[in-house]
Amino acid sequence: MFKMKPYSVILYYNYTPISDVEAYREKHYLFCIENNLLGRIIVAPEGLNGTVSGLTDECQKYMTWLENDPLFVGTNFDFKIDEHERHTFMKLHVRVKEEIVNSDLSVNPRIRTGKHLSPANFKEMYRNDPEVILVDMRSNYEHNVGKFKGAITFDMENLRELPDHIKKIEHLKNKKIITYCTGGIKCEKASAYLLERGFENVYQLHGGIIKYGLEEGGEDFEGKCYVFDNRVTKIVNAVNPEVISTCHICEIQSDLMVNCANPECNAHLAICPNCLKIMDGACSDECRTHPRKRPYNPEGYYFKQSDNYSAEYGFKSRQRTKTALSF
Repeated sequence: MFKMKPYSVILYYNYTPISDVEAYREKHYLFCIENNLLGRIIVAPEGLNGTVSGLTDECQKYMTWLENDPLFVGTNFDFKIDEHERHTFMKLHVRVKEEIVNSDLSVNPRIRTGKHLSPANFKEMYRNDPEVILVDMRSNYEHNVGKFKGAITFDMENLRELPDHIKKIEHLKNKKIITYCTGGIKCEKASAYLLERGFENVYQLHGGIIKYGLEEGGEDFEGKCYVFDNRVTKIVNAVNPEVISTCHICEIQSDLMVNCANPECNAHLAICPNCLKIMDGACSDECRTHPRKRPYNPEGYYFKQSDNYSAEYGFKSRQRTKTALSF
């Protein structure tokens, strides 16, 4: 008999303006602490973005709490929900930032963005319309380990670099462009930017790769999907999976995505288990002998150290005297 896993992992975003981000951050943080939730949550004037893990009942309570908050009533969170055996985070971080996804693009997805395609509609258009061009809006280390078959990718570290790569597809302005990313959040701004640059028919995969895997089996997504928690990567294709990444050291096929054990490098790379062990978790001899190299971890994941960060108060530059909260 099939048994559900005890924990849930939730990925979501919501482009709804938040006027008092500091007060909302504290309110949000306290709710998560009281309900044993861990993860990374960004609060910004333009909205909310988060990935959290917790026991299934506590995650359900969290989603209900968000949907019933007067700030978000009538809006759509479009939660992507995975099952897991345990927490996929070690800590809780609730941060205030300028944007819920770093882009520096002068667009507002609440005013104009690409047409949303459900996973089913995306699959139909992608597989049957020869005019369709898929464009991956994720970072290079993400699409190196997994991407849709035939998709155009950019060698960029983050979405802020998109304007530097747009020339690669400017000749396709009269084609049907479908953008995609992990959970949909980057595409809200990326597709809006394409429209601003004169692209005529711009679509986006609503809910991203994760939702496509959950609802449509992930067909034609090659490799694994990079995720921003302790899992590092996730299988999304249950139909025709392939491994597309190769080991950074020996170049054999490997979909083990790791962080270099040298924190001053911390590169995101595919390294096979054998080479990872030989290199003691590092990506090069220089990193292997670095004085700050972290202990070997066969899973290849190291939690980022933020010595100047407090989950409750944020970075030290933001700390202030705690005030009483009213709810």
